Amino acid sequence: MSHATTYRTCPRSGLQFEAQAEKLMLANAVAAVVFLLLGGILAIGVVLTRWPAVHWLEADTFYQVLTAHGIDMLIFWIIFFEMAVLYFCSSTLLRCRLATPRLAWAAFALMLIGAIMNNYAVYDGASSVMMTSYVPMMAAPTFYLGLILFAVGALVGCFIFLGTLVVAKRDRTYEGSVPLVTFGAITACIIAVFTIVSGAIILVPTFLLSVGLIDAVDPLIYRTIWWAFGHSSQQINVAAHISIWYAVAAIVFGAKPMSERVSRGAFLLYILFLQLASAHHLLADPGMSTEWKVVNTSYFMYFAVLASMIHGLTIPGAIEVAQRKKGYNKGLFEWLRKAPWGNPAFSGVFISIIGFGFLGGISGVMMGTEQLNMIIHNTIYVPGHFHATVVVGTTLSFMALTYFLIPVLFKREMISPVLARWQPYLFGLSMYFFCLVMMGAGTLGVSRRHWDMAFSGAALAYEWPGTAYLLMGLVGIAGLAAIVGGGIYIYVTVGSLLWGKKLDGGATSSAPTPIPPTAPTHDVQTYGSMGFAAPGTFVLAMVFLVSFVLYYFVNWKYLSTLWGLS
Repeated sequence: MSHATTYRTCPRSGLQFEAQAEKLMLANAVAAVVFLLLGGILAIGVVLTRWPAVHWLEADTFYQVLTAHGIDMLIFWIIFFEMAVLYFCSSTLLRCRLATPRLAWAAFALMLIGAIMNNYAVYDGASSVMMTSYVPMMAAPTFYLGLILFAVGALVGCFIFLGTLVVAKRDRTYEGSVPLVTFGAITACIIAVFTIVSGAIILVPTFLLSVGLIDAVDPLIYRTIWWAFGHSSQQINVAAHISIWYAVAAIVFGAKPMSERVSRGAFLLYILFLQLASAHHLLADPGMSTEWKVVNTSYFMYFAVLASMIHGLTIPGAIEVAQRKKGYNKGLFEWLRKAPWGNPAFSGVFISIIGFGFLGGISGVMMGTEQLNMIIHNTIYVPGHFHATVVVGTTLSFMALTYFLIPVLFKREMISPVLARWQPYLFGLSMYFFCLVMMGAGTLGVSRRHWDMAFSGAALAYEWPGTAYLLMGLVGIAGLAAIVGGGIYIYVTVGSLLWGKKLDGGATSSAPTPIPPTAPTHDVQTYGSMGFAAPGTFVLAMVFLVSFVLYYFVNWKYLSTLWGLS
């Protein structure tokens, strides 16, 4: 069944947008930014309460605000944006119409209704169960129902993405295999289907429990299956934001992957092994055998770590090769010094790559080691780690992509280019600091979820070292700086949509023009010492390796001081 549809060719990028897909991308991106705004406002309450000198909110309000902040940021903002990315990577990059646009609108409506319902349940006051919503602690039925509706909508969106790939194949709108960025989106989609189904498997019985139709849900089974949803939702993000890194490298530098086959292989490793990282939330649980924990968090998970390291080497490497072709060949790092640091699409992605690798990656592998996990389990180190992955990794990449999309997809000139130029630095670097001081406080043992680190009024008081209070104060300051950075992003994006100068949308046609066959790629020229194609990236990778080894060693040393043998 063919739809009468139009295709717009963007004069600034050469990309082609199909009319329905374009509207759906706009709707999902706008919904995403609304939930980012909501989550950012709530973050003020979280940050100012965890800052010991301010300690703003009362306990009940704090847990309410923290619940909404976690769900709005980690689920709603990110998955709405990912839906826009999926439609972009299928319909736009493959130049074909969107499969079943009406169903796509129904999916969007389900997601929106679910997100509003879940938020209402939390603001109503009876659902301050945190994002993890562990049983037997119960929230209002609308809390679970909202998440279920949202998940169903997102699942339908994933299947429409897959359907669009079929349309493109059938209409022969591309030759050979799909582009690498689309391949990364397929990876994200496959992980998303697994993730959302896991969420449904455990949230449906929990919803039935909340309305009184069943008597109990086993807490251990709940935790195990919930983390297949809770942690894997971050794995969708990893696949999505790495696809964006490849896309931005291509857009800004014309960079081609150093080896497309190796990059695709790394995405394949993600599909096979990335979800196993969910196990590192269960390492302190008594119900899982030690063998299960060791196999999941070591031997198999290292394949996923390998995949991330491949992407971490090949994306900066591709940028370096592209820059050296342009003549930036002096020394190891001229290619990096002369990169367009004033372009927020590039700076956002580069700050994201470095932060995601050094802060998120190293801390994540450390936490995934069973013995080391005991030092930091349920301390504020854990939010320090996931702000490095979800915020520095995913959110900053999404922000960087938005700067490219404002003129291309939204057809608007960006307002305040100076603010836009500085935004990734303010947001990214304050988040670096935020994550570091949080991890420092967590290493000293500051509790993860307790609203009052001093435990004032408790019968058995614990005296924290002064450094812990200092670090938590710095968490507050860095958190506020990051919130300002997020606010600037929302101001620039929403402002550009509302009162940015309208740009020429480009010519429209009733049929897509096929993707022109790409020019033959020449062998990568070798530069620098010993014939490395990307010597600067290789040096950065070695710095990463040394940091990794040192940090790992320091944590084992720290563990040895905790368990003295007499």
